[in-house]
Amino acid sequence: MEMTIPFNTFGQRFSSMTDQIQNQEGEPTFEDFRNDNGIPFWWASDLSQMLGYESYKSFRKVIDRAIKAMMAIDVSYHDNVIAHDREDAKIVDFKLSRFACYMVVMNADSKKPEVAKAQAYFATMTRTFEVMIQESDQIERLIIRDDIKEGNKALTNAAKNAGITDYARFQNAGYMGLYNMGNWQLAKMHSIDKTKLFDHMGRAELAANLFRITMTEERIKSKNVKGQNQLEKTHKEVGKEIRNVVKQNTGKFPENLPVEGRPT
Repeated sequence: MEMTIPFNTFGQRFSSMTDQIQNQEGEPTFEDFRNDNGIPFWWASDLSQMLGYESYKSFRKVIDRAIKAMMAIDVSYHDNVIAHDREDAKIVDFKLSRFACYMVVMNADSKKPEVAKAQAYFATMTRTFEVMIQESDQIERLIIRDDIKEGNKALTNAAKNAGITDYARFQNAGYMGLYNMGNWQLAKMHSIDKTKLFDHMGRAELAANLFRITMTEERIKSKNVKGQNQLEKTHKEVGKEIRNVVKQNTGKFPENLPVEGRPT
């Protein structure tokens, strides 16, 4: 018979666990929240609060990202993320396997101190998951590339609403700012088809492009930018700003970052 655990807030569970295994700081560990109905699992609602998410609704987006990451590496998420209608809590919760918890934590907001702490915890278990994930960097690249596709759609809509007339010129202005060259020049430099540039970018370079796209969209909206020339100028300015950030943090300009899967 399936075991059900009454839903409680993190604070309530925290105070009731003083007699259980504790870490060096005297706080409950991740293992303390483990449930077992023959197979160990963790409730997503518990994990959301352990990771500092005030809204379970917003945490669902993190779960979706984790599922997408599992699909990218051909891991069956059906076996790791199981929906469960918890009438006592009046929510659709999820039973997460240990592996699913790992994927969720790694896709959560690392700016949250609780998330950073959880990521450090799982870092010690990375070797356990290496059998299932041989190329974790590849997973993150796939996720960012998917985000870029969605970001480009949003940027296109913002540009259309702002009066764009030549989207190709507008798009290339962003490359001129970020790379100090057009996309075709970047492709030629790396001997890559310009339509497949994102396929050969590393994680840092992909993240820089995602930031360029999202920040350009935000600036267009917040500054009420209008017209082809001003849109191109804005996209180039944002790209140039991010170019400098990349140089400051990596010591290299974006066009000099390592290429993934360079054609031979």
